[in-house]
Amino acid sequence: MIHENDSASEKSILVLARRDHAEAMRVAAGLTIFGHKVGLVFMTGPVAETTENAANAELLELTGIEPQTTVAEMADDLPLLDAPALAANIAGADIVLSL
Repeated sequence: MIHENDSASEKSILVLARRDHAEAMRVAAGLTIFGHKVGLVFMTGPVAETTENAANAELLELTGIEPQTTVAEMADDLPLLDAPALAANIAGADIVLSL
């Protein structure tokens, strides 16, 4: 869940990983450099087990991003969002990126 900002310049950004999970992970990790609060939601299917995705998952861990998912097959590894929870995350974000 993305929380309200204490700073006017700090944005809460939600990255929806729909078409390109690897790119979404890179983008989410990169956005933390600017001090933004970043959320990441994996959608459309399980994340492929590739070397690239493993490296990107390490980036997420280093940046403190705790991904969520709408994919039932991933519910054992990540918090599963239903439609109302996803809508709440989208509504709570200042910016939503769909990748």
